[in-house]
Amino acid sequence: MNLELTDEQVMLRDAAAAQLSRRDGVGAARAARDGAALPDLWPLAREAGWPGMLVPEAWGGADLQLFDAMLVLQQCGRRLDGAGLIGHLCATQLLGRAARRGDAAAVALLPELATGTRRAALLAALPPADGEGWTVDAPGTGARRIAAPRLETAAGMARVTGVAGYQPDAAGADPLVVVAVDRDGRPRAVLVTADAAGLAVEPQVRGDASRPLGAARLEATPGELLDAGGDDLTEAWFSAQALLAADALGVCEASLEMGVAYAKERHAFGRPIGSYQAVKHQLVEVLRHTERARNLCYYAGYAAEHARDELPLAASCARLAAEDGADLATRTCIAVHGGIGATWEHAAPYYWRRAQLSRLLLGGAAGAADRVATEMIARARARGGGS
Repeated sequence: MNLELTDEQVMLRDAAAAQLSRRDGVGAARAARDGAALPDLWPLAREAGWPGMLVPEAWGGADLQLFDAMLVLQQCGRRLDGAGLIGHLCATQLLGRAARRGDAAAVALLPELATGTRRAALLAALPPADGEGWTVDAPGTGARRIAAPRLETAAGMARVTGVAGYQPDAAGADPLVVVAVDRDGRPRAVLVTADAAGLAVEPQVRGDASRPLGAARLEATPGELLDAGGDDLTEAWFSAQALLAADALGVCEASLEMGVAYAKERHAFGRPIGSYQAVKHQLVEVLRHTERARNLCYYAGYAAEHARDELPLAASCARLAAEDGADLATRTCIAVHGGIGATWEHAAPYYWRRAQLSRLLLGGAAGAADRVATEMIARARARGGGS
């Protein structure tokens, strides 16, 4: 298996880096911490063509793969940006699946989403694990997850009731693709417009001001059922896991680069601090975690295209490794810089905050670890026939 980037992927990655370098992500996060609004990066994303990355060509998109989108998100993590992409890309991936089956609503909507004229977002739900049903995060419940929104259908009208909190890029998106569960326990995708009755989306800021989140509340909100089933919604969830992993990998890389650069230029007792084993070994450990996360992210991207049945495990492994790597990398970066690294004048604390919030979103690193453990135990039992 060759996981080396193609020439086209290298061009995409470098173009994303160049596009994002046009703004100061750390400066924007610093201003947002002081109460300023984050700058709207959607025009930048539209200029780069990112909204249509996962939209099929038939509806104006680039018809790229999840791995390609992960390369862009990796650069977003390096620069503390997001540009509304995680929610939008997962929504368009799901709508693309529906459009290929002839879903009229998806077919009508995708051209606008491909150009970025409109920005969508997926209100994602965690697929069943250990006997539980589909669940979501909710404000005020801590680590406890609650049941996904409920779907009621009557006289051909779909209505959704429930809560979905801490959803990336939900605030300001129109439309929303909501994962809801019907009376028979089956997951369905429901297309809801931002002005629908009974829908309220509240922006949420939790620690990391660089990442827009939203909490959606739906009360008998009307929507349109999409031709998407449980397999499609499961794929969308694990695609979001892979995109968050790629973002965290970018945080790893940026923190490692900052730490190494400072260790080369800062001198103590007549020589660079990077020449001391106490510093050197910490940075090497960050490098080890970063490369492990990179390898797992690359395999998750490969699985999404070539081994879709392996995507849940691959994306969960990538998410766990990347979030743990980002946690270690940002803490080490602060430690290597010493006192200056813990001040708001430096970039390091903003990357640390990005890592700390990221490891909690959409099931979090802990949820990914549970998924990996459950899958590996099940495979071991299947091979050995044990209980």
